[in-house]
Amino acid sequence: MTSLRAALAENGFVIQRQILSAEELDLLRSAASRTTERARSGNWPDIRTVGKQFPPWEKPAPGQPPKEGIWGVQGLLNPELGKDADIFAASYFNDKVLDVAKALLTYEADGKTSECTDEDLVLELYNMLVRPESDFELEWHRDDVLRTATEEEEAAKLGISSRIEDDEVKTNDGAAHESGTRKAKRYWNTQWNLPLYPDDSLIVVPGSHVRVRTPQERAASPHEPNMPGQLVVHLDPGDVVFYDNNILHRGVYSADKERMSLHGSVGHAGGGRFRATNVLQHGIGKWVDQCDFSALAKSPGGERIRRRAEGMRTRLVKLGRESGDVGYSLAG
Repeated sequence: MTSLRAALAENGFVIQRQILSAEELDLLRSAASRTTERARSGNWPDIRTVGKQFPPWEKPAPGQPPKEGIWGVQGLLNPELGKDADIFAASYFNDKVLDVAKALLTYEADGKTSECTDEDLVLELYNMLVRPESDFELEWHRDDVLRTATEEEEAAKLGISSRIEDDEVKTNDGAAHESGTRKAKRYWNTQWNLPLYPDDSLIVVPGSHVRVRTPQERAASPHEPNMPGQLVVHLDPGDVVFYDNNILHRGVYSADKERMSLHGSVGHAGGGRFRATNVLQHGIGKWVDQCDFSALAKSPGGERIRRRAEGMRTRLVKLGRESGDVGYSLAG
């Protein structure tokens, strides 16, 4: 698991291959298809609409398809989805997912290890990114940093220095790369994409999670197609990419290619209000206390998984009560 943290520290993302079985994928594809059709037809209000990147998204009138179509479905754990919510919950609370999350949320510094355990995990978000009815591209962004942020503001959000240290060198593209060792970054959450169909929608700039934007990145068009150093993340069904949500990234979605990618995040209780806006801005607090995770107990080891899920939910409800009105992280 140490290798996972090393990969995240260096690149800002880490890929795990084939973590779900063929049977699990089939169940998820069926649930995802039903849920997506429900959203496209205007019978699920919690959606991401084409043309708008960040919340809040307009909710169509019941039974009225969204005018511009959708590129995402929110609230996969919402009990109003019925048995499909149980299928999604089984994948969110899956040991193969959360064991990686715990490894990435474990903190090592100065020869000491602060291990993340089940009792530290906080339920966050579980959404789905889907094929839009017309081509749609997201802007380059970091999930919790305004595009207009100064270098100092950006560095503060990233938890780093805004200056290039003496042990760093600059490459021709202006990016800083270290010749020494950087102090480990403390993570209070991790998020992931788990595609149910072949997917190459996510584009990242490796290493950008531990530095401020270069002058070239700041000057780039919001939809710059060839950002220096960019990498297209290629995933097969059942693969999962975990990534720092403040890595410089964007999404490019084609109307001609099927897409259903489970998009989740989980937090560490130590993060407290640091995570509140990113999570609660999506409206999960309106229904999470109504979730029934009893179906999780039906699988082998399920009672332990159910108890973990309940504990994660309790910690999220506590965060909501302590945080009040959180507003929105970004706009657009």
